[in-house]
Amino acid sequence: MTGTVNPAELARRLDDARRERREVPPLTNELPALSVPDAYAIQEEGLKLRLAAGERLVGLKMGLTSEAKRRQMNLDSPVYGVLTDKMRVQADGVVSLAQGIHPKIEPEIAFRTARELKGTVTRDEALDACESVFAAMEILDSRYRDFKYFSLPDVVADNASSSLFVLGTQEHPPRAMDLTRLEMKMFVNDALAHSARSDAISGDPVLSLVQLCELLAKRGQVLPAGSIVLAGAATIAHMFQPGDRVKLVVEGLGSVAVSAA
Repeated sequence: MTGTVNPAELARRLDDARRERREVPPLTNELPALSVPDAYAIQEEGLKLRLAAGERLVGLKMGLTSEAKRRQMNLDSPVYGVLTDKMRVQADGVVSLAQGIHPKIEPEIAFRTARELKGTVTRDEALDACESVFAAMEILDSRYRDFKYFSLPDVVADNASSSLFVLGTQEHPPRAMDLTRLEMKMFVNDALAHSARSDAISGDPVLSLVQLCELLAKRGQVLPAGSIVLAGAATIAHMFQPGDRVKLVVEGLGSVAVSAA
């Protein structure tokens, strides 16, 4: 870690911005040499702040897993962030956009693990460790000004832009279908807004689990049993507007919806 980086202080800066719902400049404006390992150290300090405030870690999310999403953000490799219980929105729930800064919403596929995964794992090992798969959506909300283009370290430090998530209520055995060929359609106020096939997520959503384990291993960490894992977005993110009702329909996995107050 570079001597000029204070992960705890930078994490506090981002956490204050999140809680106070205000934008801040990207960290690399001040620290152009900020590295990805530095950024994960900041992310980990940010998680400590949330846990100290009474939140509970429930899983992780993968980000920048689709080519479309990487092009949208002008970034080139997948990253991960953490999910806490306070970030979960119930299916068919209502989100107060006043709680965020500039929220966006994306269509996803999620897994729930039954066994711990760590280090280098195969696709079959990752799939066998999962007890269920379901439709999901993630609500993103960067603390950075404009939420447009910034560096990979900036994204990682800000918990991969994670804000909220919603899970479908229909859970399915992961081997019950071909997870690479599921049609995904996201509707906004009953109009089709985005569609893709599930192989837009890492070429195969299960490979997001494999990649996540590799990324965690670099930090000396594991994916615990009982974790929720958002595999990543299948399309670009949609700006979430007041009054929007967003519904995701995933072939074989059912649907999930959320509304914006």
